[in-house]
Amino acid sequence: MASLSQLITRPATFSLSSPSPSSPGASFCLKPRRGAVGRVSCTSSPAEPDASRLDRRDVLLGLGAAGASATAAGILLSFPRRAGADPVATPDISSCGPPDQLPPSANVLTCCPPPSSASPVDFAPPADASSSPLRTRPAAHSAGADYVAKFNRAIAAMKALPADDPRSFAAQASVHCAYCDGSYSPDGFPGLDLQVHNSWLFMPFHRCYLYFFERILGSLIGDPTFAIPFWNWDAPDGMSMPAMYTDQSSPLFDPRRNGRHVPPKLIDLDYNGREPRFTDNQQVDHNLRVMYRQMISLSPTPSLFFGSPYRAGDDPNQGPGPVENIPHGPVHIWCGDPEQPAGEDMGNFYSAGRDPLFYAHHANIDRMWAVWKGLDPRRHTDLTDPDWLDASFLFYDEDPKLVRIRVRDVLDMDRLRYRYQDVPTPWTSARPVVTTQRVRSATSSLLTPTARAAGAKEAARFPVTLDSPTRVTVKRPVSARRSRAESKLAKEEVLIIDGIQVDMDVAVKFDVFVNAGEDHAAVGPGGRELAGSFVNVPHRHKHDKRGRAIKTTLRLALNEQLEDLGAEGDDSVVVTLVPRQGKGKVKIGSVKIEIMD
Repeated sequence: MASLSQLITRPATFSLSSPSPSSPGASFCLKPRRGAVGRVSCTSSPAEPDASRLDRRDVLLGLGAAGASATAAGILLSFPRRAGADPVATPDISSCGPPDQLPPSANVLTCCPPPSSASPVDFAPPADASSSPLRTRPAAHSAGADYVAKFNRAIAAMKALPADDPRSFAAQASVHCAYCDGSYSPDGFPGLDLQVHNSWLFMPFHRCYLYFFERILGSLIGDPTFAIPFWNWDAPDGMSMPAMYTDQSSPLFDPRRNGRHVPPKLIDLDYNGREPRFTDNQQVDHNLRVMYRQMISLSPTPSLFFGSPYRAGDDPNQGPGPVENIPHGPVHIWCGDPEQPAGEDMGNFYSAGRDPLFYAHHANIDRMWAVWKGLDPRRHTDLTDPDWLDASFLFYDEDPKLVRIRVRDVLDMDRLRYRYQDVPTPWTSARPVVTTQRVRSATSSLLTPTARAAGAKEAARFPVTLDSPTRVTVKRPVSARRSRAESKLAKEEVLIIDGIQVDMDVAVKFDVFVNAGEDHAAVGPGGRELAGSFVNVPHRHKHDKRGRAIKTTLRLALNEQLEDLGAEGDDSVVVTLVPRQGKGKVKIGSVKIEIMD
């Protein structure tokens, strides 16, 4: 929440500019008229409301013609927010502008979809779902030759379409760039970026994206039952890159991938830019325990699983959910080519959609949503906040017709007429284990001398730059301290790493340990002392007032971890923050523990 003592930028007035004839498919762009942006200073006196308690959205909503005049005269206008009245909405695509300062290697003029002469229509599922074909998404590693041939034919047909066709692979790939790299602003807030990562929009946006991508593929080959595959990286049989994507003669192949990570190399779901020194059996074990931690330990409630609320007028990047952090982020970076200037393709959000593997990766992320709901149907439910349910996006369907789709439209997979192949989830029984002294000694032998010698410095005060392991003692709320018998009935205790500031175009990962002692380096990815991690996949924002930095929050559920560590009754815990990738590129504002209802 921004303070009113900060400078507020008044929304600009805009004029339409036509697309360049030399840029087929480029949309109309909104450009501010020269001199249209004014700056206003707002202050408070004892007789006025406390500025620190006013939401920046209330201020922006009050800065119309009268609002701007009144503010310039020194009068503070405050409009109370209406509950359930601030869903993020994508404006008309004519407002799509150029992405923000993409890497020189991008060679991208626009990420915007082709313009539409018609207004968008609201999404409508099949009137009679039972009579519509049910599409079953298969596990990529077990798909048969006939399916692979059909999938190749569908992708080839999509790639053969001209770039100005919204169904083309080029246009579909650009969807991710437009929504992730500053091409859109939320409807009504032209001075802010619309961002579908690092918040509660992550899961539903990508479900919408895959839904239309899949429908287009099916229509191109005349098969309404066609379904895209999912990369089953959460189970041992699927932990290698699926073979169908590694055939260099296939349209599924992308040359801009990490050449060291082709089969039979197993994926590292905790990847931090360095190759782990594990055997295959150890890697599988670590991956399964990582999945348990992210899907079960850190996801006990809907608000924690989906990520932080993101409403119209908010700064983007309010805070990711556990699955968006890991395994989502590390899989992106593991696949991207480190020899490319910006980790293209999968290693950067602007280019990720160019790799057909992206859609299989996100299909499994989408499957995690469905699996999570099935783990505990009573507690694991979708959010009910109307600002989440009514958030909306724009996509072209297979006709092609521009469609506005809301989060509430995609909560029921049966109504959308797709499902996933039923495969085992062995990670549900792979609860992380406390690192015993014997395990610490064995693990230490795998570490480099530098890692073995790396201690953690005490954080004297915050904010701190995370250039080396940093340790801080965090007091627990009195109401959180409990006996082991009481722990099952307790409210969720959440470790909050707040004010995370990171350069958005840098790959970053840091780990968070609780009560790991002096030798946190000996705790592996499957160790119970590892509470969680933060991951930033490189991307850009156009309107960020902090330059290239984003500011966000990491929330980690602690109940199950503290129970396993025998720390339920302790007055405090020792938190160790360990930079793994992008050292010195991250600042931490504060570390605290709160109780969540």
